[in-house]
Amino acid sequence: MRLLRMLLLAATACFALSAHADDDAAATRLTTLLSQAQTMTARFSQLTLDGSGTQLQETAGELALKRPGLFRWHTDAPQEQLLVSNGQKVWLYDPDLMQVTIQSLDQRLTHTPALLLSGDVSKIRENFEISFKEAGEVVDFTLKPKAKDTLFDNLRLSFRRGVINDMQLIDSVGQRTNILFLSVKMNESIDAGQFDFKVPEGADVIQE
Repeated sequence: MRLLRMLLLAATACFALSAHADDDAAATRLTTLLSQAQTMTARFSQLTLDGSGTQLQETAGELALKRPGLFRWHTDAPQEQLLVSNGQKVWLYDPDLMQVTIQSLDQRLTHTPALLLSGDVSKIRENFEISFKEAGEVVDFTLKPKAKDTLFDNLRLSFRRGVINDMQLIDSVGQRTNILFLSVKMNESIDAGQFDFKVPEGADVIQE
């Protein structure tokens, strides 16, 4: 974590211990909140801005998540896409191009934002430096990946009354993606078939 000899060393040691304790407290709090949702469905709206704040894209859709590692993320037309994972494979389907990309699921939470919400919460401490602040019914967590090869440099998760409310990702060039979750439902039964994908007849397949 980015943190007269004896006095300076003593002060530095005290600060390091405090920062470590704060990080552990934030990780414990976030793990508890995420663990409350073994399944989750929601609508979402997504807005992407470049480093200067200019809007690049606005989309909406629906999602379904189930621990560990199962997710379905469907973006509405006219920019329709479908991202599905059964915990081992990930399918990205673009119906306009009639193209399916298939790859093995990278289990690192830093490589798939959907996996952060549906993956193994015990790995959060391994993957991120975490801080949080609380104001009334809202708790905001800031996560900084410990690894270098990640999709984002900074991620914020916001919970309202214990339920995920929104997420913001910032990448290395300052591009921001804001995702607002709507009509969130937790721990309801979800058809397992949602987390598998059959390649449509005639679609081009790319294996990665």
